[in-house]
Amino acid sequence: MGDAPHYDVIIIGTGAGGGSLAHRLAPSGKRVLLVERGGYLPRERDNWDSTAVFVRGKYRAPEFWLDRNGDEFPPEVNYYVGGNTKFYGAALFRLRPEDFAEIRHHGGISPAWPIRYEDLEPYYTQAEHLYLVHGRHGEDPGEGPVSAQYAHPPVEHEPRIQQLSDDLEKHGLHPFHLPIGVNLSQENGWRAGHSSVCIRCNRVDGFPCLVRGKSDAEVICVGPALEHPNVEMVTNTHVVRLETDDLGRRVSAVVGRLADGSEVRYTADIVVVSCGAVNSAALLLASANDHHPRGLANSSDVVGRFYMRHNNLALMAVSKEPNDTQFQKTLALNDWYLGADDWDFPLGGIQMLGKSDAEQIHGEAPRWAGAVTPDMPFEVLAHHAVDFWLCGEDLPLPDNRVTLDGDARIRLALDEKNNIEGLKRLRHKLQGMLGSLGMHEHHLLSHSIYLHKGMPIGATAHQAGTVRFGTDPAASALDVDCKAHDLDNLYVVDTSFFPSIGAVNPSLTAIANALRVGDHLLARLG
Repeated sequence: MGDAPHYDVIIIGTGAGGGSLAHRLAPSGKRVLLVERGGYLPRERDNWDSTAVFVRGKYRAPEFWLDRNGDEFPPEVNYYVGGNTKFYGAALFRLRPEDFAEIRHHGGISPAWPIRYEDLEPYYTQAEHLYLVHGRHGEDPGEGPVSAQYAHPPVEHEPRIQQLSDDLEKHGLHPFHLPIGVNLSQENGWRAGHSSVCIRCNRVDGFPCLVRGKSDAEVICVGPALEHPNVEMVTNTHVVRLETDDLGRRVSAVVGRLADGSEVRYTADIVVVSCGAVNSAALLLASANDHHPRGLANSSDVVGRFYMRHNNLALMAVSKEPNDTQFQKTLALNDWYLGADDWDFPLGGIQMLGKSDAEQIHGEAPRWAGAVTPDMPFEVLAHHAVDFWLCGEDLPLPDNRVTLDGDARIRLALDEKNNIEGLKRLRHKLQGMLGSLGMHEHHLLSHSIYLHKGMPIGATAHQAGTVRFGTDPAASALDVDCKAHDLDNLYVVDTSFFPSIGAVNPSLTAIANALRVGDHLLARLG
């Protein structure tokens, strides 16, 4: 590779962080190389097949990580252009202003960030407009101040979810339209318009979008960035280590492994890591050398530590009336985000999941409430199902961490009981209202009026925190611009930089921060 070109910036990873950064840098004329571990996700009918996606896990990476005991588990990771955004539900929430300050939880302290909500607010607005977020600021009374309204109106509720919203308001609560990134135009109420790219189907949550109507990083950012002649991308290239110069102050080479096992080397003035919180930490740890014996950016010994992933619970209630909703992911509720009248600590938020179908329920049945057997066919159960997603804050613990074993396999240690009391109380709040919300109060199912499942260790969709930023080099890996304290030209722009994770999906914060770091890099590059 002696004739390989030298780049201004190399970005490793094309998801919410890396893809958004590439989009910000592309118009500058600077030479940018995107390095993606996978290829383009194939467009095929299985994209929307529940059995292929959820039961067989066709698009998951064929790899296993190890838990703290050395037992294997399959992580929910996908290596494609666009990263995990190809499969996310496109729920694009802002953190609240309070999330940037220290918050006391029942289970401990959520630490303050080195920046404020106001520092990120302009970039939240830019991110919402870039990713075509549909919503309406002002509906959630707890949200922070905004500099501009969403560029697109909210995705309207279908009749059953509108009824749910009305019923929640009768309880004195404040449901609001879930902010979601879709390329949708609506007409005749909630229906998709004739020219709309998004068709308001029931495949938005957890599926790749066959019609490219979901705002994932490949559709919104990577494709448009590659239209610029100064931006290139190599795919199916797994970056296995970063090398440093003789003084150990700069990354001197990015070393990738191709499918045939051969290695390639790339060089750049600036190197940006955006592989996802687990894989970014693993790459930095795997790049240890004489100057950096504990791994790159790790003089503080925090790389890999403070892993967070949210305390999540999927809850399926059973509606007395059939639920004919197709696009169900339109409603959220944050009334108990920071506390309740009977609890002084944060509980978290509630939002709708994508509509489940018989194949999903059947495929997940052993994990729904412990091998529950419904007293009705799965098809009938699915027709009456109303699906909720409960999200509580996971706290950063130093021993929740990513390490590498002797043969460089990823080991993920996780305390799954960390700060879960708030989530339990959030579930009881919702459970106690189900009857008055038109859900069954009787034992329609063998053991319960609803099905629920917690998220096992392999649920890594909201991973964060393993390369945290801060002002103290002894307690953080990155500075406030997400540059490594220990190296002059290494940055990290995925969710690794989070010091805390709040109780909302982390994607919009990762996107907004990538745009913020992009402006810093443009100023640095001149």
